[in-house]
Amino acid sequence: MPTLKLQNISYSYEKGKSILSNINAELEAGKLYAILGPSGSGKTTLLSLLGGLDAPTKGEVLFDGENIAAKGLEYHRRNHISLIFQSYNLIDYMTPIENVRLTAKQDAVPILERLGLKKDEISRNVLKLSGGQQQRVAIARALASDNPIILADEPTGNLDEDTAMEITAVLKESAHTFGKCVVVVTHSGEVAKQADVVLEIKRGHLKERNTQ
Repeated sequence: MPTLKLQNISYSYEKGKSILSNINAELEAGKLYAILGPSGSGKTTLLSLLGGLDAPTKGEVLFDGENIAAKGLEYHRRNHISLIFQSYNLIDYMTPIENVRLTAKQDAVPILERLGLKKDEISRNVLKLSGGQQQRVAIARALASDNPIILADEPTGNLDEDTAMEITAVLKESAHTFGKCVVVVTHSGEVAKQADVVLEIKRGHLKERNTQ
């Protein structure tokens, strides 16, 4: 059974503008998915629907076979989803350790160190860290949660190429080693190359891209 399933999903704005049309997809644990598409194609909207940040106009989003609306979108967000944003969304007056402990059900220090932060950095105010280091903190916060799904919206968009590849490798490890379902919205072809499955939105429709 897929971890997440999109079943006949459509989404339109109130004025009737259609963004997504009759989308069907199955997302499994242990895989890294990349969602591609031009700006304005609905990538972030799709991520919002997967994360229970918004509800589809038509169709269902299923978690382990159950409509996420059955227990409520807030329940889905709290118990199933970890979000990583391009803008990091860290609490800026806290240290990395304090930020991770907001969601952690395990010791924050080993996770931060595994992601490349040094001992003096994990106790430093996050505003004194580089962009790459801050993104590592945001990913550590997602990894520290027991929630089975990681949704990332352009997580490497503000980073240099080397740091972006390191972050992508961590996300891939999250799927392959820790069994999470990881979904990344990206414009980066290099990030897409590392994904197990590449999905592309064109004119409101979602199709799997042949990566062979």
